[in-house]
Amino acid sequence: METDTYLTLKNNSESSHKERGSKFLGFAYPVKDEEDVKEKLGHLRKKYHDAHHHCYAYLLGKDHVVYRANDDGEPNHSAGDPILGQIKSFELTQVLIVVVRYFGGTKLGVGGLIQAYRQAALETILANEIVEAVETLRLSFNFEYPDMNEIMKITKDEGLEIIQQKFEITCSMTLNIRKSSMEQIKARLSNIASVTFSNHGEVPPDSLLL
Repeated sequence: METDTYLTLKNNSESSHKERGSKFLGFAYPVKDEEDVKEKLGHLRKKYHDAHHHCYAYLLGKDHVVYRANDDGEPNHSAGDPILGQIKSFELTQVLIVVVRYFGGTKLGVGGLIQAYRQAALETILANEIVEAVETLRLSFNFEYPDMNEIMKITKDEGLEIIQQKFEITCSMTLNIRKSSMEQIKARLSNIASVTFSNHGEVPPDSLLL
């Protein structure tokens, strides 16, 4: 039976170690989407603007379909891939790991770089906490104002997260719903005569939501 859960990191975490004079700073983040990745990378590049390399990897989606590994000037596959490999070895998703390197004057060689970046990523993951999160979908619908109390009762009964709501003569709402509960929630809402699902209806969120 297909599950709607996945493993990710609970918090931001950091690590630091030296290898033959070079300093490797590791940073791990739970992320929502590629915009979130871009924002965190920008912050690190600004904060550590004097570093020689900002190598990173990220993996998104419950089925691990969106990923990238970046060597940022290091020899091909010597930095990004080892970082991505550690993310995959822990079966994580919705995760970004960045390793910032300050060159210490001694070349490590491709093998040495692979080991150093792999170790930095590992230490950063171990400094964090791995948690099980739930895959969600968003559901948008319209309803008439007199049915608001009944709608709100369903959201409270089911513990649903309201993403957007508008209360006028004709009201609208967008809910964040656990994927495995979607059909049950839609059935309850469908029993209310004025409920009509939007053209988009049931759609994935911008990303998996924690």
